Amino acid sequence: MTVRRSAAALAATATVLCAAAAPAAVAAPSPSPTPSVALPSGLYGTKDPTYDGVWRQSLAFLAQRIEGVVPATKSVDWLIAQQCANGAYASYRADVSKPCDAKTMLDTNATAAAVQALAEIGGHGDIVNNGVRWLKSIQNEDGGWGYNPGSPSDANSTSVVIGALARQGQRIGDMTNPGGKTPYDALLALAIPCGDKDGGAFAYQPDKAGKLAANADATAAAVLGSMGKGLAAGDNAAVEGKPPACGTSDVVKPEQAARNGAFYLADALAKNGNHLNLPPMPGADDTTPQPDVGNTADAVVALASAGHKNKAAGAVGWLQKNSRSWAEEGGPAAYAQLVLAAHATGADAHDFGGVDLIRELNASGPAPAAVITPSETPDDFSAEAGTSDDAGLGVWWLVGIGLAAGAGIGFLISSRRKPQQP
Repeated sequence: MTVRRSAAALAATATVLCAAAAPAAVAAPSPSPTPSVALPSGLYGTKDPTYDGVWRQSLAFLAQRIEGVVPATKSVDWLIAQQCANGAYASYRADVSKPCDAKTMLDTNATAAAVQALAEIGGHGDIVNNGVRWLKSIQNEDGGWGYNPGSPSDANSTSVVIGALARQGQRIGDMTNPGGKTPYDALLALAIPCGDKDGGAFAYQPDKAGKLAANADATAAAVLGSMGKGLAAGDNAAVEGKPPACGTSDVVKPEQAARNGAFYLADALAKNGNHLNLPPMPGADDTTPQPDVGNTADAVVALASAGHKNKAAGAVGWLQKNSRSWAEEGGPAAYAQLVLAAHATGADAHDFGGVDLIRELNASGPAPAAVITPSETPDDFSAEAGTSDDAGLGVWWLVGIGLAAGAGIGFLISSRRKPQQP
């Protein structure tokens, strides 16, 4: 998933209106204009949040959390207040004093991202569990999820929901719907078999004829989803695995599908000069490939999470040289994507091509409550880790110690996206 939430949300709206698939979800970035009205003081970013308010806030929290930053209380309160009574989130609700109703465009991606973010912050088990209950209640017959409840399953939405469910403690392989389908079944149905053109890749959705077309954005998301991992899954301490390869077998399991997807991404990065390209826009006269910074960052996280940091190293170097203007235009979600890519590969997020990504991300919202030095012991972000009101409180506990013992000293700075009735 990338910062291109505007295009995805517009495509989802078109799906609701036209009952069609949403290929526009992989369109070029469409930054929203700066709104003419004042935005909530707790919201990250300055541009129109209509299609990405919850998404960008959630990504910002995830990136800050892995770098030892505690978001401001009012920013966390803003995200919590965006939740509907049934546990779902819309992309953005300008007036949270009005309850969600049948006209509220509920968003699986925003809900799943918010669940992941609040689980990492900790102390909000009721909010997290309420979001998970809603996501489980709208699972499609094929086992997956679409952008809005009731829309056809797509690889991106299914993957980000898997990440949320796994972070909350659900065992994805055991999570069957009434028809016996699991979320992995929906993902595997979108995987292109090895031996076929673009074998190993995932499609966003089948076309009208049922054919699958490789989609790098969907592939990066599905690699994480097939492994039962969330948006902040990258682990810079992960052991390098065998070189990625597209394996064939009579029955492809999720782990193999993830390896196949990693193979496709590594090959695509190498062919394009260490970056991915945007797909050509329909009817465009200029067919010159345009680099896709956001998907390149997502591919880096996917490869590193699959144990292939070495295959992502060239892309990290490319991002360090070419992401500055993209991040400045994209705002908090863009900076968050780069932070996640840097963290996944062990790059310095405080000096990423000369840019302090953490400082820029922090500056896009209210001043953080604290910036702390993470423990040397890696946090347990495993797929089976449960979430409760106490989950993630390690950060707040450390902050409390710092406040009690560090008067006059302060905190150390580390280097470190169809309406449903509610």
